[in-house]
Formats: sequence, C-alpha cells, structure tokens
Amino acid sequence: MGVSGTMGRVTHYDLAVIGTGSGNPIVDHRFQDWRVAIIEDNIFGGTCLNVGCIPTKMFVYPADLARGAARTTPELGVHTSYDGADWPAIRDRIFARIDPIAAGGKDYREGLPNVDVYTQHATFVDDHTLTLPSKGGGTGVQITADQIVIAAGSRVDVADLPGLHEVDFHTSDTVMRLDELPRRMAIVGGGYVAAEFAHVFSALGTAVTQIQRGPLLLREHDDDIARQFTEIAGHQWDVRLDTTVTGLERRGSATALTLSDGSTLETDVLLIATGRLRNGDRLGLANTTIASQGGKVTVDEFQRTSAAGVWALGDVSSDYELKHVANHEARTVQHNLLHPDSLVASDHRFVPSAVFTSPQIASVGLTERDAREQGIDHVAVSHDYADVAYGWAMESPPGRSFVKLIGDPAGERLLGAHIIGPQASLLLQPLVQAMSLGTSPTEMSRGQYWIHPSLAEVVENALLKMVTK
Repeated sequence: MGVSGTMGRVTHYDLAVIGTGSGNPIVDHRFQDWRVAIIEDNIFGGTCLNVGCIPTKMFVYPADLARGAARTTPELGVHTSYDGADWPAIRDRIFARIDPIAAGGKDYREGLPNVDVYTQHATFVDDHTLTLPSKGGGTGVQITADQIVIAAGSRVDVADLPGLHEVDFHTSDTVMRLDELPRRMAIVGGGYVAAEFAHVFSALGTAVTQIQRGPLLLREHDDDIARQFTEIAGHQWDVRLDTTVTGLERRGSATALTLSDGSTLETDVLLIATGRLRNGDRLGLANTTIASQGGKVTVDEFQRTSAAGVWALGDVSSDYELKHVANHEARTVQHNLLHPDSLVASDHRFVPSAVFTSPQIASVGLTERDAREQGIDHVAVSHDYADVAYGWAMESPPGRSFVKLIGDPAGERLLGAHIIGPQASLLLQPLVQAMSLGTSPTEMSRGQYWIHPSLAEVVENALLKMVTK
C-alpha cells in the first residue's frame, strides 16, 4: 500500500529497497512472506523506463527512418524524400505507452499486502535505519530493515556554465517532452547522450550544433571508432570541437552562447548533456559504515556493501552505468537475499554497450588504447562493411562502417570488439557470446556456417583476419 508518512512512527521491515529501476524486480513471488518497503522519490520505474533507454530508442527509430528517407542514394536507383515530422505525434506515441507502465507498476506494488510504497526521499540514520520526511510538513517516518538494497541510480550532471541559471535549458530528463520540434538546438557535451539526441533532432529537422570541449566525440570508445564517428557526425550536424561555452544570456526568445573561439551562437533550445552523477551522495551515508567514494557506493563481487545486510546495485555502485548491467546485478542480489548460504557473484568480465546514434556504435572488451596502456600484447584487425556482399548491396561507402577486433597475438582469444555502422548492436552480440563462453576466433569463424550474403559476414571476415594474422 502507499504510505504518506506523517506520524513520526518507526516501522520495521524484512527488506527495504531504495529505488524502483532495477531494484524493483527483485521483489517477486518468492518474497511474499517478507515484509517489504519500496522507496522511490522520483518517477516509479527508474531512469531507463522513464527518461533513458526506452523512450530515447523510441525516438531513435523514427529518426532513423527520417534520416534514411532524406539521404539521397542515386546509386541505388531509388528516390525518397523526407517531408517533416509530427513531433507531438511522435512524442505522444512514446509517452502514452511509457507513462501508464510507470503508474501501473506503482499501483501493482501498492496493491500487494506485504509491500509498503514510500514516495519520499530516504536518508540513512544508521546502517539499518532510514528516515523519510513528510511531504506535508509533519515529522515523517523512520523505518528499519534487516536487509536494505540501495538501487538509487544516478542523475544528470549539469555543467556549471557561466550564466546557465539565467537562461532556460533542458537535460535528457526534460527534452523529450518539448511542446514542438525546435528550429535550432545547441547541445553541450560529447558523450553518448549528446550523440543520440544530436541524431534524433537533426534527423527530424532541427538545426543542431554540438559543442564538445575535446578533439573527439565519444572519446571513451576505441580511437578509430571515435575518429570515424566524429567525422561522420560533422557531416550530419554542426560539430564544434575543442570548444567550451564561456557565457550564456537571453536574447528575446532565444538563448545566446558565447564560445571559447570568440563566436556567438543563438539557439531556441539548449540541451546540457555533460554526464551523470551517482546518487550515493544524497543518501546520508556519512551516518553509516557503508563505504562510498564520490557518490559511488562500494560493493564486492556479491554486491555487498561494507555494512552487513546492506547491498547495492546499478548506477549507484557499478562501474557500468548500463541497464543490462543493473539487471544482472539485481539478479545477483535477489539470489543472495534468498540464499544467504550460497552466494553468487556478478559477472562483469565482458560488458557490451551500444550508442544508438547515426551510425550505430557497439563495443565490448578492451579498446586498442586500453591494451597498449595496460601493456597487453595484442593484434588489431578491421573489416569494412563495403568488403562484404551485403555491404555492396547497401552501397556502404568504403571506410565508413567497419568491425574492429582486438585479440591476443596468436589470434586465439578475443579481447575486444568495436563496430560502427548499421545494426552494430546486433552484429556485436555473437562476439559478446564468444568472449563470454571462451570461444576462440578460430572456433567462431570456422566452426559454424555464416549465412551468405548476410551483413554478419563482416564479422566472419574480421575473425578470419585475426586467425590468419
């Protein structure tokens, strides 16, 4: 049931879960004999459902269609055109589906007899006591729990730009609910959030300018991937590299940005996409024995914190701010809560990621830069989409889209894989599987059929290069 918390009482639970992203699914039918508190001071369902992975990809798909229609491809003999987007229709299709899921998840939890849902912010008083202030000005409540799961996630990190708070600006939390498609947008940031929104808005018709303080976009990726994406992005929207914002001011209905190169840029919408902060710094951990650093809760391989009976998972504690990692860690915590005498560890060996920009980018394992910096002997091979039959069918420009593999010098162990091009996230998955199961490049390339002439042959040929290197 829902709990407002206005009486100053103390209530004890078997389990308290802070956060309803990947923490919420932990409580399934096996916990029906546990008394459970679920605490969420934001939108029920967490970042991925409401303001992250899912709605952004629902914007990316129509953006992909729009960009494909607008791209001239006379070499294919097909004539298409892009006639504009109905932004409210795109937006409303997405949130008409997502908003009821968030509301329904909360209603479901409140209907369970053994679960209390709290909609206040939780702060630790000690290792097993949480205080939740009243929204109505009362004394609020305190709860205690034998087991506590910290799944509090992360929040947008808004860069401290000169004059920022004198102008209107958006973050990834708000920009997807704009009333109309803006004519002009300035995006500050060079990471995956900036890359995806630059693609979405530019493809739908907005004149996008992306401002990046460094020399490359997506600089955490393999250098070859980052360089190639930066070049391609510069042909699709306005990219300002090695540039910072030195001032912001209102100019009528527009926002004016003064840039470090001395130029001034006017925009209708300003999007700040400068990273995320873990929410551990908002939980009062100084009152506990729970170790943390910079908002990141410290956990061991079993997802245990330094306080007995307190666990953490997802963005608030993980090196990987990725939903599939949070889900994996949640399954680890769930098992360990139910089976305290047979703990299992989370597996963070081969964590893949994808950026749904234009073109798609997907990655797992070491980059070539990682291998060099760690002193790991390695070889690197690449294969171009343009050099396989389906790449010919697509008229993929030489050098634009490719698979890059990092392996041991013998070519028998895959250390990393990086793909830029159409359907990169799908093409990466068999490589993730091979690394996870210990399948060698030889076994993977020669031990199975590869459908001809599918695009997957670009992966096969990259593997064969590694085997014969």
